[in-house]
Amino acid sequence: MRVSGLLHYGLQLPDLAQGKDFYTDFGLNVDEHGDRLVVRCDGRDQDQTLLVEGHDKRLHHVAFATPEGSLPELQRHLESLGITLLDAPAGGPEGGLWFRDPDGNAVNVRERELAPPRPGEPVEQNVAGDYRRVDRARWLSAHTAPRPRRLGHMLVFSSDVNRSQDFYERTLGLRLSDRITGKAVFMNSGPGDHHVFGFIQSSHPGLHHSSWEVDNLDQLAMGAQIMADKGHTVGWGLGRHTLGSNLFHYMRDPWGSWIEYFSDIDQITEDWKGQDWDVPPAVWCPLMPDEFLRNVEPKPE
Repeated sequence: MRVSGLLHYGLQLPDLAQGKDFYTDFGLNVDEHGDRLVVRCDGRDQDQTLLVEGHDKRLHHVAFATPEGSLPELQRHLESLGITLLDAPAGGPEGGLWFRDPDGNAVNVRERELAPPRPGEPVEQNVAGDYRRVDRARWLSAHTAPRPRRLGHMLVFSSDVNRSQDFYERTLGLRLSDRITGKAVFMNSGPGDHHVFGFIQSSHPGLHHSSWEVDNLDQLAMGAQIMADKGHTVGWGLGRHTLGSNLFHYMRDPWGSWIEYFSDIDQITEDWKGQDWDVPPAVWCPLMPDEFLRNVEPKPE
């Protein structure tokens, strides 16, 4: 069986007030729920990030959605693989099934339908030979601050990307989308986005980045400018990725991971066949910062 998609991720932070400020700057809604903060997108009835307090920054958990009524079957499947089911970790939401992957990351599967994102507003573009916007000045509406529509995907560091790929294929039914041999793995949960989850090779686990969809290129660029104006000046972009093809701009968060605005990602069907590639991360972009692939999370004790 296969999970239906990425639901949310949990992030442990030493200062929740700083976390609230950063995610608010990024264009998201942050509310208090008990002793944790819940991050959501405008117009989407789905928790996208849970911020919990701890003595250092680290990935707390990853949550996936599965259809109503499917947990018993999934539990039998996991137990047949010898997976040990656990209680929710401190600070994590109760419910669903909990277990750990080979790198020790807490994984939660919950019976929940993925909520539809807020509808996007189509933009008429004038491209060579197809001029649709006439007598309207685009710049007058191109400078609005972005409000991300949804959490699209996330990549985590792994001590063995091939082992991680195999584990998530066997347990949750994720499928290979594409792979940069020995360096990165991109996985999907069926028709839709090219990837919803993936791994980057490292010495130990950690969050590399989360990626949030905005309506168009203008919002992506405006987001980069607004974040820089608010003091989040270390970034990478504008560019277009190779695997997934999405337009991107990354900002480094206050704890050393990255957060991405994206737009125009490849859509796939069940007919898509993942391949191995030896390619750079983007077809065009500024130079990638030296620290972009650096894992700054503490190693597990």
